[in-house]
Amino acid sequence: MAVDYAVIVVYLAGMLAMGWWGMRRAKSKSEFLVAGRRLGPAMYSGTMAAIVLGGASTIGGVGLGYQYGLSGAWMVFTIGLGLLALSVFFSARIARLKVYTVSEMLDLRYGGRAGIISGVVMWAYTLMLAVTSTIAYATIFDVLFDVNRTVAIVLGGTIVVAYSTLGGMWSITLTDMVQFVVKTIGLLLLLLPIAVVKAGGFSEMKAQLPTEYFDPLGIGGETIFTYVLIYTFGMLIGQDIWQRVFTARSDTTARWGGTVAGTYCLVYAIAGAVIGTAAKVMYPDLASADSAFATIVKDELPVGVRGLVLAAALAAVMSTSSGALIACATVANNDIWSRLRGVVGGGRGGSGSGDEPHDEVKGNRAFILIMGIAVILIAIALNDVVEALTVAYNLLVGGLLVPIIGGLLWRRGTAAGALSAVCVGGVAVVGLMWHYGILANQPIYYGLLASLAVYVVVSLATPPTDAAVLAAWRERLAGNPARPAFEDGTVAPDPAEPTDVLNRRTG
Repeated sequence: MAVDYAVIVVYLAGMLAMGWWGMRRAKSKSEFLVAGRRLGPAMYSGTMAAIVLGGASTIGGVGLGYQYGLSGAWMVFTIGLGLLALSVFFSARIARLKVYTVSEMLDLRYGGRAGIISGVVMWAYTLMLAVTSTIAYATIFDVLFDVNRTVAIVLGGTIVVAYSTLGGMWSITLTDMVQFVVKTIGLLLLLLPIAVVKAGGFSEMKAQLPTEYFDPLGIGGETIFTYVLIYTFGMLIGQDIWQRVFTARSDTTARWGGTVAGTYCLVYAIAGAVIGTAAKVMYPDLASADSAFATIVKDELPVGVRGLVLAAALAAVMSTSSGALIACATVANNDIWSRLRGVVGGGRGGSGSGDEPHDEVKGNRAFILIMGIAVILIAIALNDVVEALTVAYNLLVGGLLVPIIGGLLWRRGTAAGALSAVCVGGVAVVGLMWHYGILANQPIYYGLLASLAVYVVVSLATPPTDAAVLAAWRERLAGNPARPAFEDGTVAPDPAEPTDVLNRRTG
């Protein structure tokens, strides 16, 4: 294993080096949180694919292939479909908003009254997403170094927290590009063909396994529908995904770069399912489907190649973990803490007094460090990755899908309707998970329906959103150059705007 260890150590050292290099570039809030909004198509596509394809997509995708055959691809496939839908229908408009968080978008659309509550829901989602990715380190480092679970979580988590804290989005973008390349080589170009050959080829796989392993719908229609609700819709509204959209250099980059990344996800989904199916032929009696990936890598790959493929799995986990971590910290600082500080200090969320200068890069860096430590501690305390991930996506989709998509598509939606939908949807999902069980399908079905009903009814029962607010919103969606955005994401005031609306938008 000495060669494999060397590959992993070089990879981890490279991640830290890129964090240090990224620190030299992150001199402003825009550079630190959204890489200066200047990523081109190649870097944008690679980093977007890296953020959505994490440990669940890699280790979990192979495990689903082991358990269900080719239909095990559906979980990752629906992630790819969501990314494609986001890129084709919404990414250009989202990029033109020039904001930093989803809650800021809701404030712009609904007149500045949706922030803290939606921020808390989004923060809970990003926190749990980061936790689930961090837990996955235990599986990989156990295979690599035979260390106990806590040490593995601390080791992997510390590296991610270190490079994310140092350089922010620039460091994460650079490391994600490396991780994208490593995943492509390790999983698609090496593990996939080796696994199929070791299993005797597709003809032998079909001879050895039941026919349902090759049924595209074998996993079940209800399960596929639930995946669409949770993962496809989750891709449309997650802060971790939107924050990558904000890094795009232009509308075209966001649309076409995201389309390339989404297509890559579809290929990745099928590859994981095929690898898992091949593992079922070679190891028909594994105690856990999720151990299929580690088993085939450990037993079937040659020295050096094994290290590279394990590095690919580590890359998958790290990319999602770092993306979720910076999203969690951004929401905690910009949507929750700055607003609370602004309320206490009587300002708009500045230093508290409203007069003192505030180092926004230093503040965001501190929040990444704090959130990173919290993620590591929670990951050590939790065991079930699937349950934690389900809670995260149920909260996100049940609480925020309707007000976000409604705000983008329905002019009549109001702030009261949006807040009601967030509260009712979030509470309904939590209550239904408690009643039916965390992994049940009913919480997301009924929670989403409750959120939609409340949004429509309350919006129709309350006065429409102020015309000036909607006009400013349309200008931002159109990317009106006459109303430039400041560094903090706010729009330059329009002298013709009514004084009360101007004050509400600018504090």
